[in-house]
Amino acid sequence: MPGCTGNNDGPIRREYAALASRYDTRWKSYVAASVRETLKRAHIRPGDRVLDVGCGTGELLGAISLAVPEARLAGVDMSTEMLAIARAKSAGDLDLREGHAEALPFGDGACDVVVSSSAFHFFRRPAAALAEMHRVLRPGGGVVITDWCGDYPAYFLFDLFLRLFSPAHFRIYNSKEFHQRLDSANFSEVTIERYKISFLWGMMTATAKKDAPINGHPGLAPTSP
Repeated sequence: MPGCTGNNDGPIRREYAALASRYDTRWKSYVAASVRETLKRAHIRPGDRVLDVGCGTGELLGAISLAVPEARLAGVDMSTEMLAIARAKSAGDLDLREGHAEALPFGDGACDVVVSSSAFHFFRRPAAALAEMHRVLRPGGGVVITDWCGDYPAYFLFDLFLRLFSPAHFRIYNSKEFHQRLDSANFSEVTIERYKISFLWGMMTATAKKDAPINGHPGLAPTSP
């Protein structure tokens, strides 16, 4: 899925404007696998307000809609062309907005679940993106992020290659780095699972929570008795 960045987003806009019409076909098996792995870890309930950051052509939102028809779904992406495809194939009421991960166009605590699939390696300001995901989550809400995993040796070379030859790419993280980033963004109960969806694609999915206020103090986690 295409990502959303703040500054210097021209390369991503151009790349996904060109790819939009054939994205779902070209990356069909990869998209299906990454959507499946994200969805099965999201634990979305009827009535949940779900935001997909870097929603692209809406494949993940479509899968959520089929699995949990009562969920209220929204998506953000910086690519006008990708959003147009998401709108065209939507059978439900999706709130799709053009925007950036570092400045999400939703209010504080507006979402029960934030998801993102195959977009994080595009974010130029990952700390700002995670801070925004944390902000739009209600206290007690959860985040689920799937992306490429730098723990697999081939991805070190893949990352170097893309940094040299793909202006849209930013970087691939290993699981330890990604765990630290979620910790720094004040998420709790961070869990990262690594797996392969094919011979080539080494992936990871991170799940985490936004702590509910304790005794009127937001951000304080409960202590053991």
